[in-house]
Amino acid sequence: MAAPTYDHTPEKVQDWRLRHLFTFDLVENLFFGVVTVFTILFAAVLFRDGIGQWRALFYLLVFWAVMAYLTLPRVHRVLTGLYVPDYFIGRARTTEGLLGDPVNLAFLGDEQQIHESMRRAGWVEADPVNLTTSWRIVESSLRRRSYAQAPVSPLMLFGNIQNFAYQQEVDGNPAQRHHVRFWRCPPGWLLPGGHRVEWLASGTYDRAVGLSWFTFQVTHRIDRDIDVERDYIVDTLRYTNPEVEVEVLADFSTGYHHRNGGGDAIATDGGLPVVDVRPVVVDGPGHDEGAQSGDKDDLLHDVGRRPFSVVAAGVLTAASILMGVTRSIVELFGVDSGEVAPDEATVIRWSLIATVTVISVAMGVLAWLTYQGVGWARLTMMVLLSVTLVMAFTTHLAGERPALAGFADMSVDLLTIYALTSRSAREWTRSRGERLRRGRPGR
Repeated sequence: MAAPTYDHTPEKVQDWRLRHLFTFDLVENLFFGVVTVFTILFAAVLFRDGIGQWRALFYLLVFWAVMAYLTLPRVHRVLTGLYVPDYFIGRARTTEGLLGDPVNLAFLGDEQQIHESMRRAGWVEADPVNLTTSWRIVESSLRRRSYAQAPVSPLMLFGNIQNFAYQQEVDGNPAQRHHVRFWRCPPGWLLPGGHRVEWLASGTYDRAVGLSWFTFQVTHRIDRDIDVERDYIVDTLRYTNPEVEVEVLADFSTGYHHRNGGGDAIATDGGLPVVDVRPVVVDGPGHDEGAQSGDKDDLLHDVGRRPFSVVAAGVLTAASILMGVTRSIVELFGVDSGEVAPDEATVIRWSLIATVTVISVAMGVLAWLTYQGVGWARLTMMVLLSVTLVMAFTTHLAGERPALAGFADMSVDLLTIYALTSRSAREWTRSRGERLRRGRPGR
C-alpha cells in the first residue's frame, strides 16, 4: 500500500499577479476605508478645536454626532465584515454589521394571514423609518406622548431589513413597548435540522431609551429576558386566534447569555415556537401580498429607484457649489484693497471666476451623472473629494485652526463622500450600468 500524498494542484496556489489584486471591489473597499479614516480625522479636528473654548459644548456635541453616526458605524462595518458570519446563525444583524436580536419565532402562512392575526391580537403595525417618523418618535419620547405606530430600527436577516414590524405601546409611553420584526424566508430555505418555515421573527421588549454601548447612538434598550416577550407574543396570538397552532422546536439554538447590537444583555433558553397561522381567515382586503416593507428604499435594496444616499450626494454637491460660489463672490469684492495693482487685480478676479466656474460645472456634471447611475462619475467624485479632504486635513492638523467656513466645507465634503461610498449607492450605479448596457434603463 502506497503512502498517502497530498494533491497539490495548481488552483490551490494563490495567484498574486496584479491583475487579480486590483479589482473594482477592491477599489470600492479602499474608498470605504478612506472615509472611515476621514471621519476619525474630522472628529479629531473637532475635539482639538473644542478644548478650552467657550464653544466647547457645541464642538463636543458635533464630535459625538460624528463619532456615533459616522465614524463608529463605519468602523463596525469594516470589522464585522471580517469576523461576523454572513449566513444564518439565529441572530439578526444591525446595519453596521453587529449581531442584533436573536430570532425567537417562526411562522407558517402568507403575509395577509400574519397581518390579520396580529391585528386581531391588538398589535399595531410600525411605521417605516424616515425623517418624519424618526423626528416624531424623538418628539413623542421627549414629551412623553403616545405614538402607537412608532418605527422600529432596521435589522438585517438574509441580507434584508425586516419586511414589517408590529408593536404594542405600554401606557402611552413610546419609550416602552412590545415589538416584533418579521422577515420572509428565501424560497426553498430550511431551518437548521430541515424544518420548513415561511417567516422568521424576533420579538423583544423595549424598556427605555438610552445610548448604544457600541455606537453611542440614541436607541431603545431591551429587556434581558427575551423569552418572556416571545411567550407573550405567542399567547396573544393564541388567545385571539384559537385556530392558530404552535409547535415548539426545543433547543433550536443553544441557550446563552450575550448582548445585542445596542449592548443590551440578552438571555434565552433556545426554544423556537413555530406559529401556524394558515387556518386564519382574512377579513377584508388586507395587505397587498406584493407590497412588502422590505422592498422599500433602504440602505441596501431597491436599486431600481434612486436610493437616499444618491439623492443626498446630489443635494450636498449642490450645497457645496452654492457655498463655493458665495465665498468666491465675497472674495471678488475684496480683491481691490490697494494691496495689488489694478491690472493684477483684474487677472486675479478673472482667474478666480474661471476656477470656480470650472470646478462648479465639473462637480455639477459628475453629480448629475452619478444621479443617473453612471459608475465612473461616482468614482471620479470620490477621488476628487478625497484629494480635497486630504489637503484640508493636512492643513488643519498641521496647526491651522479652521474657520467656520472651513468646518462647513469639510463636513459637506465628508458627508458627500460618505453617501457615495454607501452600499446602496454602489449597487445603484452598478445595477443601473448593467441595465444601460443591456439597453433597458431603470425607472
